[in-house]
Amino acid sequence: MENMVKNENPMGYEPIGKLLRKFAIPSIIAMLVNSIYNIVDQIFIGQGVGYLGNAATTVALPISNITLAVAMLIGVGGNAFAAIKLGEKRKDIADRVIGTVFLMLGLVGVIMAILTIVFLTPLLNVFGATPNNFQYAYDYSSIIAIGMPFVLIGVGGSNFARTDGSPKMSMFSMLIGAIINTILDPTFIFIFKWGVKGAAVATILGQIASAIIITRYFVKKGNMRLKKENIRINPELIKYSVALGTSSCITQVSAVVLQIILNNSLVKYGDMTEIGGDVALSAMGVVLKVSMILLAINIGIGTGAQPIFGYNRGARNYERIKKTYITAAAASTIVSVIGWIACIAFPGAIISIFGNDNAMFTHFGIRCLRIYMFGIFTSGFQMITTTYFQATGQAMKASILSMLRQMILLIPFVIILPLFMGLDGILYAGPSADFLAAFIILCFTIKEMKRLNAEIEAAK
Repeated sequence: MENMVKNENPMGYEPIGKLLRKFAIPSIIAMLVNSIYNIVDQIFIGQGVGYLGNAATTVALPISNITLAVAMLIGVGGNAFAAIKLGEKRKDIADRVIGTVFLMLGLVGVIMAILTIVFLTPLLNVFGATPNNFQYAYDYSSIIAIGMPFVLIGVGGSNFARTDGSPKMSMFSMLIGAIINTILDPTFIFIFKWGVKGAAVATILGQIASAIIITRYFVKKGNMRLKKENIRINPELIKYSVALGTSSCITQVSAVVLQIILNNSLVKYGDMTEIGGDVALSAMGVVLKVSMILLAINIGIGTGAQPIFGYNRGARNYERIKKTYITAAAASTIVSVIGWIACIAFPGAIISIFGNDNAMFTHFGIRCLRIYMFGIFTSGFQMITTTYFQATGQAMKASILSMLRQMILLIPFVIILPLFMGLDGILYAGPSADFLAAFIILCFTIKEMKRLNAEIEAAK
């Protein structure tokens, strides 16, 4: 069967290990770069402004997660749909998908930016701002909101570049934005003395550059082309794209809801201790940024596997689908275990990167990192499994598993455990959700592998 397609798309015949490396490594770099925007801001703000500045970026984090949720809903869903159509040899439909998706990303981004700026004060209060960090959070968020259209186009477009067979372009577009952000952050914060505003300006300039690069690629060079006649609202294509993007969107929406509850709980229970709400908020914000690094790598592996899943699903090559899943799940598990060891063994060194101006912040940050991240080694295969169901058109299963860890398990744990354990309950909510989610997803995985084996036997 592989010989029959060898002159066609390499996703149908190249060795899985080689193919996954080709797509996953640029995807990992791209996802890490996307995470670096927030992490670099947090590092330089922590060093230049202090823990209150870090607390402010934690308050603003739901805005970034909301933006990513929409990018996933439209962009990743459209990308999955386009990959399936390419596997079915329907490039004409894939071209129409990319035109519709890019238009939607731009329009929705502008609307979101306007709404965020208009309602920023009540939003920040809901997100857990305190009197001490509110102005920092407002200054940072009001500028970050301007970049929403560019984030949507940059993130959505980078996913299409991978499916288009150009994972390096996806990586390059994000990398250029991160380099710009990293160079301008210390310039604006330490030289121009702009504080958190400087970090925000550096971030959106990087995002604008990424969006321009990826758009130009699809206009000038892509196999899938961004053509004028296809840049229009197509309700049918939007429906299919949104259906496939729902699980990824739910993951991000869950992160938003979790972040809001987490921020307010940290302030409430932190103020009941000598630690204080602002310190608890700042320390947990750092821990979440550290987790973003591990999650970015695992998402990158899953994103790299996504077009392989989608293409071979369209081509009904179930054996390659199974091999891709096993390879990706093994790689992500190895990464998760290495990250887990680093968090348990070297928490002090990790926390100090984000500032050490407050002894209470450092002490609580170390405790947060060790306890909250204790179950992170289970996260790898969970993400790969969710991506697998999404990319193979099983939208309902993907949506359920996307909600499982954060929405169904972690949020209730964050609400309930502190009633009995105080601030420590928030920390132990993390591993509790990780272990239970891993068990449930493993049950889904075993059942799906049995189904795939049956499909493989039937095809022989």
